Amino acid sequence: MATQSPLLLVLDLVGTFVFGLNGALTAVRTARLDIVGVVTLGVITAVGGGIIRDVLIGAIPPATFRDWRYLALATCGALIAFVASRRLGRLETPIVVLDAVGLSVFAVMGTAKAGLYGLETGPAILLGVVTAVGGGTLRDTLVGEVPSVLRSDLYAIPALVAAAITVVLVEVRIYGPATALGAAAVCFVIRMLGVRYGLQAPRPPGVGRDGAG
Repeated sequence: MATQSPLLLVLDLVGTFVFGLNGALTAVRTARLDIVGVVTLGVITAVGGGIIRDVLIGAIPPATFRDWRYLALATCGALIAFVASRRLGRLETPIVVLDAVGLSVFAVMGTAKAGLYGLETGPAILLGVVTAVGGGTLRDTLVGEVPSVLRSDLYAIPALVAAAITVVLVEVRIYGPATALGAAAVCFVIRMLGVRYGLQAPRPPGVGRDGAG
């Protein structure tokens, strides 16, 4: 398994910042919280999935606590969202795009790290998805919402696809910065197509987008 390249590290840190920003914005919109609550939920969104992954694979302490940049960037993103939430609300499309970038990078790198610690195909894919969506799921649960990953436009599925591609790349020994970016690009495209066209994962027959029959 190849180690993390400088390029992927930069993307990982950018994803952490964006998830902190987007997680805090979601907290502002869905719950009446003070600065402590907003920043806490922003940070949880940004690093929660990675912490869960690291604990499960035995990477203790988690990378979040070994590299100060992760918590710093997550906190900065959350503080920006708290201070400028009204203005940022007008930039919904760019934020969605950046969120898709974070989702894509986290899915690939989470899967790769799980493989590095010796996990087989299924668990590695699962932890890749957890890395990508775990923080947002924790955030939604804490504010009493059904996690958006379970009900919104295609979100978990793109992460699942990217994780599966990453496992294949690792198995055939061609995983590296270029192929990792390729896997992330696939996730990004699927996610953005879901946003653009309002695509949804299959639902039970007769159930609409609002859950009504």
